[in-house]
Amino acid sequence: MNILVTGAAGFIGFHTSKRLCQMGFNVLGIDNFSDYYDVELKKSRLNELSEISNFGFEKIDINDSEKLEETFKISKFDKVVHLAAQPGVRYSIDNPMIYAESNLIGHLNILELCRHFDIQHLVYASSSSVYGMKDNEILSTTNNVDHPVSLYAATKKSNELMTHVYSHLFNIPSTGLRFFTVYGPWGRPDMALFRFTTSILNGDPIYLNNNGDMERDFTYIDDIVEGLVKVLEKIPKSSDQAKNLDPSKSKIAPYKVFNIGRGKPQKLKDFVSVLEDCLGVKANIEYREMQPGDVKTTHADTKALQNYIGYSPEISIEDGVKKFVEWYQEYYCH
Repeated sequence: MNILVTGAAGFIGFHTSKRLCQMGFNVLGIDNFSDYYDVELKKSRLNELSEISNFGFEKIDINDSEKLEETFKISKFDKVVHLAAQPGVRYSIDNPMIYAESNLIGHLNILELCRHFDIQHLVYASSSSVYGMKDNEILSTTNNVDHPVSLYAATKKSNELMTHVYSHLFNIPSTGLRFFTVYGPWGRPDMALFRFTTSILNGDPIYLNNNGDMERDFTYIDDIVEGLVKVLEKIPKSSDQAKNLDPSKSKIAPYKVFNIGRGKPQKLKDFVSVLEDCLGVKANIEYREMQPGDVKTTHADTKALQNYIGYSPEISIEDGVKKFVEWYQEYYCH
């Protein structure tokens, strides 16, 4: 089976490509090496992947529809894992056009090619940011998500809507995954664990909003990837049992959307305490008030995914942070 992974040099794309190759699939990864964060880190991930015999790579931007189409023609993909996107909530405030290009036009290009090349299953990245300012509640796909508070979130919700249209009109089986806070080895430098580790080792202060009482549904990368590959193997069908208010199901299309997270929020100050123990260094913490756009708690309701594929995250925060720190020290300190 031939599988396309977009954003293969990215954090989740790298780990997903590696896992699919281990399962015996032929994987072609594409990436445009955006300079949103350290390109050298992306190149290092790709160097790891290039040692795998059933992995191939092409440098392609998902906005380049002609190059994408040529790749689909040559490679004859069976399934597509679409993870390429412009991430970041705050970055979207000052750089809106990048999000329109990558997250809207790029996603539409992928949908068009899935339509014309009879792709068996499209699995794509959505985000917990679509829930907006909902706070102090378990976030479920039955929640209304019509009021995003960032352009990034709006593009991700748009991806879900566009995908439903294509799934309905052209019978493209599709599954969207709303990722919660993902961490682990080879992670993104703009994410909390990576930033905190760098600051602590450099002796710089780390800033915790709301006096560190923020809670995030931190999910280790291996748990995320295990859920993703199981979803990829299960091709959705339209459901006549779907409820009109539940966007995770559709009566008229082979379309589903799920939360994918750990389902157990962790206080940020406790997360930092685990990191301090792993590093053997105390953090210089500066507490701040809630910042504009902040949400106090993210808590994924993962029951639907558990019922669907038996999804059950196994990695504890202590083990996950330890694995990240070991990778970080090996990669940056040796």
